[in-house]
Amino acid sequence: MPGHAQLSVDLLKEEVREVAKLGLGGVILFGIPDEKDQVGSGSYCADGIIQQGVRAAKEAAPDLLVVTDVCFCEYTSHGHCGIVNDKTGRSDVDNDETLELLQKQVISHANAGADMVAPSGMMDGMIGAIRTALDGEGFNHLPIMSYAAKYSSAYYGPFREAAESTPQFGDRRAYQMDPAAAAGQAIREVELDLAEGADIIMVKPALAYLDIIRLVSERFPGVPLAAYNVSGEFSMVKAAAEKSWIDEQAVALESLTSITRAGASIVLTYWAKDVARWLS
Repeated sequence: MPGHAQLSVDLLKEEVREVAKLGLGGVILFGIPDEKDQVGSGSYCADGIIQQGVRAAKEAAPDLLVVTDVCFCEYTSHGHCGIVNDKTGRSDVDNDETLELLQKQVISHANAGADMVAPSGMMDGMIGAIRTALDGEGFNHLPIMSYAAKYSSAYYGPFREAAESTPQFGDRRAYQMDPAAAAGQAIREVELDLAEGADIIMVKPALAYLDIIRLVSERFPGVPLAAYNVSGEFSMVKAAAEKSWIDEQAVALESLTSITRAGASIVLTYWAKDVARWLS
């Protein structure tokens, strides 16, 4: 995407120093390992790319909030967000087996120094499993930001290409939410994650789901609500701006304003650094 690239660990240090100087709230790290396998073992390796990245980020900007994405899609050779088996003959994601490895992954992130973990795989019971693992290892203070209402969206295309995480077969509708699902499903997903111990909940994507953001914010008024302004939303504006069809700054600020007006108290966006400069 314009203005964005994969970063090596040394360049990550420069990036987080710049982010800290701009006064942004924090960063969320996604890792791309040198090698992938069926179970995404690089995601929970003590010296994995995310674990290295967390240590480097905290060294470069100790006071900056460092959040880690907790999932498997970037680490598995098949590109799915969990462990795949063919016991049913359909190559399904094994939800319960995935939970065990998610626990290993979050502990490795916590040991590396992450300030918050953000599970994004939409596995059933993942928040409870992660909370149990963190508490059991003495990380009861570590908050969980759950991708509680994450849709299987067409807006993720640019990110999947950049993160090399496109599924090699099938799609993710078996565990992510159907974009056509009734709004009540999002409420139920959020309720379940909060009951299991989520500290912050997220709706993803943002712009096509402003109605969901509003409903969730009204139903759970005391819970911090994040919204992810995703790669497709960002890239469409960038592409149109490059054609001089729209004013990028004006459209970006209008879009982000609509997300916060809908009820989001935290916004994850690829415009973060630009917005900080524009508003200064």
